[in-house]
Amino acid sequence: MMESIVKALKPSGRVVLVEYRKENPLIPIKGLHKMTQKQIKKEMEAVNLIWQETKNDLPSQHLMVFQVSDKSL
Repeated sequence: MMESIVKALKPSGRVVLVEYRKENPLIPIKGLHKMTQKQIKKEMEAVNLIWQETKNDLPSQHLMVFQVSDKSL
């Protein structure tokens, strides 16, 4: 799915992900619905998205911004 999203992006396109924090065991949601920042970065790198920033404004989720890599163009 992410490969299709990357193909649809403009050259300067960005993807923003909001994922529940797997690092926090107190978040009352099944573990399979959570991800660590390391997991997210690894999966996005696999489709040539480069991490730009993580915003920590949300109490239970990571809000991470990725940019299209020059290698995808």
